[in-house]
Amino acid sequence: MTDGPTSDADDLRQLRARVTALEAAASERPPRHRARSFLAAVLIVIGCVLAPLAMVSAWTADVIGDTDRYVETVAPLASEPAVQAAAATRAADAVTDHLDLTRLLEGVAPKDRPRLEKALGKLGGALEGAVGSFVQKKSQEVVASGTFQKFWTDANRRIHQTVDKALTGKGGGAVELNQNSVSIDLAPVIEQVKKRLVDAGLTPAQKIPVIHTDLTVLKSDDIGRLKTYFRVLQLAGNWLPVIAVILAAAGVLLSARRRRALVATALGFAVAALVLGIALTVFRVGYLDHLPANVSQAAAEAVYDTLIRFLRTSVRVVITLGVVIALAAWLTGPGHHATDVRRLWHAGIAAVRTTADRLGLRTGPVGPFVHRYRRWITWILVAGAVVAFLLWTHPTGWVVVGLVLALLFALSIVDFLAEEEKPAMQPAQRLQSP
Repeated sequence: MTDGPTSDADDLRQLRARVTALEAAASERPPRHRARSFLAAVLIVIGCVLAPLAMVSAWTADVIGDTDRYVETVAPLASEPAVQAAAATRAADAVTDHLDLTRLLEGVAPKDRPRLEKALGKLGGALEGAVGSFVQKKSQEVVASGTFQKFWTDANRRIHQTVDKALTGKGGGAVELNQNSVSIDLAPVIEQVKKRLVDAGLTPAQKIPVIHTDLTVLKSDDIGRLKTYFRVLQLAGNWLPVIAVILAAAGVLLSARRRRALVATALGFAVAALVLGIALTVFRVGYLDHLPANVSQAAAEAVYDTLIRFLRTSVRVVITLGVVIALAAWLTGPGHHATDVRRLWHAGIAAVRTTADRLGLRTGPVGPFVHRYRRWITWILVAGAVVAFLLWTHPTGWVVVGLVLALLFALSIVDFLAEEEKPAMQPAQRLQSP
């Protein structure tokens, strides 16, 4: 009769001792976990903070460091109406300033006078206005022709190194950093305008000397300070994105709850990219508002949007990729809602497989093979999608979406084919089966 109470007391003492030991062990672990979690959080935060700078540095190295990429970036500007209008106006003003109307008209050959009077007569108005409109018309024809586009492309290809030096504050050339502006010499364009004027009958225009005039494409009071930052980011190049990713990955690996840390890191990168996108828009508004009156705002707007369009693409890619990674980490986790989503996915595919079985479609030996190596096949597909993204030349947000959809389709095929091998029927079971 005494064994029962004694045994219960012993069990109670053992239980208390075990609870005390567990509490002591728990009291010892948190400091280590707190220090580890703090270091992981610091690394993740640094990686997220570096993400916008990494995108800018990669864009800088890509656009300025690669001649073909730079030409591809600026080539569309030659077809921009705002840039064409600004170049035509600048060239026309430069030519008109060198025209002495009385002398030029007196020097026109008699055979050319009827043609010139006819051209000027169509424009109407006073003589000065007619000549000015005539020159503007010829300038517009030049910049709207393939000649201007070829000049623009060839010049930018030839002076690529000069552009690099101009934006980093060194050197000169056709693209120069003059005080707080970046400008392009339109002398070749003006020569084409003079040629068209001569062809139209204004033969004395050929006596106009070579005119060097600049088309300002970028102007800012802070460009001196910005070029220093530009130089630093250019030197960082593609190393800064690698450093940002490594720091973030190290933070995830050090974290006690890696899946949750991965979700937070992916969303952090997406938010950082979103902040960069907002900053580009805000800077654009401020930049255009502070342009001098003599700079074409429409042309400056076109130049700004063209130069950063690949950077905006990178922003969209990082946002899309961050959301996709965070969603994938959450869906593969043990959470209640994530588990329900996976069950719904598998149930839908199982229903399709059941329907296929009823129709007599069998996977044969493929089903058991896929089921046996399903984990390896899944990781190979994921790795293939990652490699495709890394090898894709300048991917966009839609490329990320397309790769994700292709991966989901491939995983659904694997889930459909993965079928356990059915045990062979015994002779007795064969006799009993209908």
